[in-house]
Amino acid sequence: MARAGVAALCVAAWIAPGAAHLWLGRRQKGLVFIIALPIMFAIGLFLDGRIFPLEVSEPLVALAAVADVGAGLPYFVAKMGGYGGGHVVSATYEYGNTFLIVAGLLNVLVILDAFDIALGRK
Repeated sequence: MARAGVAALCVAAWIAPGAAHLWLGRRQKGLVFIIALPIMFAIGLFLDGRIFPLEVSEPLVALAAVADVGAGLPYFVAKMGGYGGGHVVSATYEYGNTFLIVAGLLNVLVILDAFDIALGRK
């Protein structure tokens, strides 16, 4: 696959979790990712999780923000919809944060997997 094709594949994988696997013909994996990762992100929002702002003065908050952005389209939909404010007093606040962060980080791993498949490493 050409470099431009691999780059487009990675962008598609970031925007829509699982899209690259569908593009590469890995239907079963792609369907699992395209369903599971946005649901995981939605569960994080449902559990009163916070979508962290990118604040470089607080390194851990900045890292959590980068992880949140890794979720792709679900992140942008939630931000535009005004979701992800988080409620610190909620008993499920930390669980929600964990779901949001892990959904983004898992999508990064899915992107790397699609990249390896596109290059013929897998």
